[in-house]
Amino acid sequence: MVRQPGAHLAARSERVSDPQPAPGTTLSIRCGDVAHGGHVVGRHEGRVVFVRHALPGELVEALVTEGGAGDRFLRADAVRILEPSPHRRTPPCPYAGPSLVVEDAGARELGGCGGCDWQHTDAAYGRELKGRVIAEQLRRLAGLDVAVVVDPVPGDAAGLHWRTRMQYAVDAAGRPGLRAHRGHDVVPVEECLLATEDIMAAPVLHRLWPQADTVFVTDAGQGEPTVVATRGRRDPTATSGEVVQAVRWPGGGADFEVSATGFWQVHRGAPAAFVTHLLSALAPRPGERALDLYAGVGLFAVALAQAVGADGRVLAVESDAAAVAFGKRNTGKANVSGRSRVHWLRGEVARTLASNRAAQGGQDLVVLDPPRKGAGVQVVRAIAARQPRAVGYVACDPASFARDVRTFGEVGYRLADVRGFDAFPMTHHVETIGVLVPA
Repeated sequence: MVRQPGAHLAARSERVSDPQPAPGTTLSIRCGDVAHGGHVVGRHEGRVVFVRHALPGELVEALVTEGGAGDRFLRADAVRILEPSPHRRTPPCPYAGPSLVVEDAGARELGGCGGCDWQHTDAAYGRELKGRVIAEQLRRLAGLDVAVVVDPVPGDAAGLHWRTRMQYAVDAAGRPGLRAHRGHDVVPVEECLLATEDIMAAPVLHRLWPQADTVFVTDAGQGEPTVVATRGRRDPTATSGEVVQAVRWPGGGADFEVSATGFWQVHRGAPAAFVTHLLSALAPRPGERALDLYAGVGLFAVALAQAVGADGRVLAVESDAAAVAFGKRNTGKANVSGRSRVHWLRGEVARTLASNRAAQGGQDLVVLDPPRKGAGVQVVRAIAARQPRAVGYVACDPASFARDVRTFGEVGYRLADVRGFDAFPMTHHVETIGVLVPA
C-alpha cells in the first residue's frame, strides 16, 4: 500500500494505487533479508526496494528517495517503524538515521549523516548481518555455499570509538562535517562517536575552516592527533602530516611511518588482527618466496619478511609513489631488508606482473589487498601462473572478493578458508580475508 506523507515531506501528489511510486512517496514495506550496501530488501508491486535504517523482518513506512518509472528498483529510508525487530535499539549517535522520521506528532528532521548504516542495532547483530552478506555474495557470484563468521576486532568500545583517522568535509560556510548518504551535501556535526576519544577532543569540529575543503585528523596512539587541512585537489604523492603507528602481533611487530592523508587501516586494532590471522593461515616458512601485491606502506611485507627470514624473499608491488617511499623506510626500520630480500616495485599491479622481470617466476605465497574494485581477471590469472602454495586475499568489498574467488576457481584454486573482520563497526563495510589453495 502507498501512503502519502503530507506537505511536510514535500511529497508529490500521486494516486494511492499508483504502481510507480516516485521520490517523496511513502510505502508500507515488510522487510526481507539484509543486502550488500547497508540496507534490507523489500518489495512493492513486485519491484525490489532497498530500505536503509531498517532491519530484517520489520514492517516499516519507507520514504522513497531514489527511483521511479522504468527503474528496476527503488531506494528508500525507513522513516517510521511499525513493527520493530527485537534487535532494534535507539542509535547512540543523533546524526545516525534518515534525514527525517515520522512520528505520531508529525515529521522530525534528523542529521542524516551517511557514515553509519547499522547504529539502530548492536555490534554483535551487525556482525551477523555482515556474515550473511559475505555468504550471499559468495553464493550468488562464486557459486559457493559457505557460512561466514565475522569476528570483532579488538580496540573499539561496543562498536564505537575505533576510527584513528577521520576525514571531515567542509561546507561553503567553513563548517566541518560528514557527507550525506549517496550525496555531496555536508552534514555539520559536533561529534562522531566512531572517532577515538583523542580525535573527538581535538579542536576541529567546534571551529570554522574557511580556507579548507577537507580536514584530516589522525590519532597514532601517541601524543596529540595530527590535523591536516587541505584545499582543492591534493597531490597524491604528498606526505603531509607524517605519523608513526605501532603495530604489534604475536612474535613480531614494528613501527610504521605513514602519511596522515594516505591509506592505512582506520580501526585501531585492524592491522595487527589482519597480520595475525594471515600469518596463522598461511604459515610462512623460512626460505620461502612471497609476493605482496597492493602492498601499501609495507604492513604485510614486514610480517612476511620476518617469517621467511634471511634465506627468503619478499617482493612488494605498489602503485603509489608516497606509499612505496614509506614502505622502503618501514622495511628498513623493521630490520628486515638487511636479513631477508625485500624488494619494492612501484607500478600498477597487473602491468608490473606482466612486464617486470623481477616479478616473474614462481612464488610460494601471495598476499593481495586490492582496492574496492578487486584484483580482476588479469591479476588473478597472473597469480595462479606463479603457482603459489597458498594465497591470502584481504578484501574490503564482498562482491569484488566473490567475483575474484570465482576467477580463482576457473584457474585451479579453491577457497579453503574465509573469515570476516568487523573493522568498520556500525557501518555496512566489512573486511574479508580468504585463503585459496590449489584445487
